[in-house]
Amino acid sequence: MHTPPVDADSPSPPEVAQAEIIAAVDLGSNSFHMIVGELRHGQLAVLDRIRETVRLAEGLSAGGDISPDARQRALDCLSRFGERLREIKAGSVRAAGTSTIRRAREDSSFMAEAEEALGHPIEIISGIEEARLIYNGVQHSLPPTDGFRLVMDIGGGSTELILGEAGQPKALESLHMGCVSMTERFFPGGEISRAGFNKARMAAQLQLRPVKAFFRGATDVQAIGTSGTIRATEAVARELGLSDEGLTLDIVEQLIDKVMEVESVSEISLTGLSERRAQVWPGGLSILAELIHVLNIEHLKISDGAMREGLLYDLLGRLQHEDARERTADAMEARYHVDLGQAQRVADMAARLHAQCAETWQLESELAGLALGWAARLHEIGLDISHDGFHRHGAYVAEWADMPGFPRAEQRLMAFLIGSQRNAIDTARLKALPRAWRDSALRLAILLRLAVLLNRSRKEANHPPVTIQVNENSIRISFDAEWLARNPLTIADLEGEQGYLDSVGYKLELL
Repeated sequence: MHTPPVDADSPSPPEVAQAEIIAAVDLGSNSFHMIVGELRHGQLAVLDRIRETVRLAEGLSAGGDISPDARQRALDCLSRFGERLREIKAGSVRAAGTSTIRRAREDSSFMAEAEEALGHPIEIISGIEEARLIYNGVQHSLPPTDGFRLVMDIGGGSTELILGEAGQPKALESLHMGCVSMTERFFPGGEISRAGFNKARMAAQLQLRPVKAFFRGATDVQAIGTSGTIRATEAVARELGLSDEGLTLDIVEQLIDKVMEVESVSEISLTGLSERRAQVWPGGLSILAELIHVLNIEHLKISDGAMREGLLYDLLGRLQHEDARERTADAMEARYHVDLGQAQRVADMAARLHAQCAETWQLESELAGLALGWAARLHEIGLDISHDGFHRHGAYVAEWADMPGFPRAEQRLMAFLIGSQRNAIDTARLKALPRAWRDSALRLAILLRLAVLLNRSRKEANHPPVTIQVNENSIRISFDAEWLARNPLTIADLEGEQGYLDSVGYKLELL
């Protein structure tokens, strides 16, 4: 069970300027979705929605390779999406890959080709971040409530569950089962059988039993379902006259019996169910039946909002300076008992250094400044674990904690910066970053190191007046002479820093 906070691999938009047109792309395991909206007086109006069935999960091998056919389907779809997005400025589009892309080999060329086809960066997000975005999308599609909401989304490769109260997620879970993966596993070759349904339901039940803790202490829970499997199931139930609105266990059981009248998914023909959805519906039905059964849901309401809307509203929040990443940083400071005064001193110094060299070092993107600030604020989170090697502990936390709002690549950037604040620079984590980020990340790490070193006294009054000048691979730092005379230990530290920076190709001069 995960509780936020604190519990891709491409950069978030480098610049999020005030834009009239914004868009979100959801690269799901079964379907790709795109939504385009327009900002009108600070409010969002949806202009366009496009959905294409890609079945990416069907093409994923056990080794993490995507088959040529699935790869081509994905790239063709993204090219079409890219045509629609061509005129939207950089930083006004958010694209996110979910379960299948998370599981695909990171060293493959697929992501580079996908980004080229789309014309915009693609983030790879965690299952927990996916759950947060789903909840965000659902919340914006429904009237506000002060009570509990349980939101569920059955995707192609994963199922997300979120328990929220008063509009805020309280617990999030991402389970490794989806309509595509379950259909492939228990209905091989598309063969329909009662034994297949029984085995699929038992597998779903085993994954869901620990999730009963979602309801601990929650009363009057409103259950909400969203996205492809659940919405398609309700559509079929309506067409068959089984439901006017929403779903129950009895309705889902009747639909399973209906599917059992045929022997193959190719024979499933029901009004309200597309041929492509029918191919993965048995696995989705199995999961849905056990969701309702295990979680004791009397009635499941259906929402039109889903992850793509969540992405869009998250981008809108960034435009309006309501960044989920800021809330996560605040929460981590509290959870790991950060010395807020010291964190702010380091952050202030890092910002001063960054302002002096951002142009020369090409660190002017929004992400560069934000990441340096967050890393400065969180550089001591490892102290809550142990003083010995606290920078390494902090890096581990930053890389593996659930950090709502942060794509995978941004978490790795944070881990690199925090782990490189002292002693030898963490070159292993540097190499794990996207290639296009590495030079900038190393320079940000140098600025953080200097900011930490110059605040070793942990006293506001000792904040040094410092000037920094940089070129491609050299740094010159000058201080007030009186300050230098009063701080021989800091000067000794800076002299030691020269060796560390020299090992990564940078020359530090003290003036």
